[in-house]
Amino acid sequence: MPNRRPFDHIGNFNFKVEIEGVTQGAFRNVEGLDSETEVVEYQDGDDIILRKRPGRTKYSNITFKRGYINTDELWVWRKACIDGKVERKSGSVILCADDGSEVMRYNFFEAWPCKWKGFTLDGKGTDVNVEEIELAVEKVERG
Repeated sequence: MPNRRPFDHIGNFNFKVEIEGVTQGAFRNVEGLDSETEVVEYQDGDDIILRKRPGRTKYSNITFKRGYINTDELWVWRKACIDGKVERKSGSVILCADDGSEVMRYNFFEAWPCKWKGFTLDGKGTDVNVEEIELAVEKVERG
């Protein structure tokens, strides 16, 4: 990695997205790579301390945003869910070094599109049209 020291931070702008069966996976923003474990509180008899133990773990939905390109891959996947034909897919969000090589990745599993958002149109606007897709995921692992 030229010009990078081992302790230099990696920028949040250098990433790739891979989704099983999706060939146009260039996104400008990814949000929701997190998990949370429920806290189960209990108390035994005359114990004066409230005890806490881990419960179930849940993973947030992951939202992907990208400038609109003329392909309907994501919409077709979403439309199948609307029609009751849920197709679950796996994928990865890959953090890249300056030279494009992989630094690390988050793999997600059993994903399906639970929300799609089209663009905001403005006759006086100058922004790029952005589409957004939100995936419900069952598990995320750091690879």
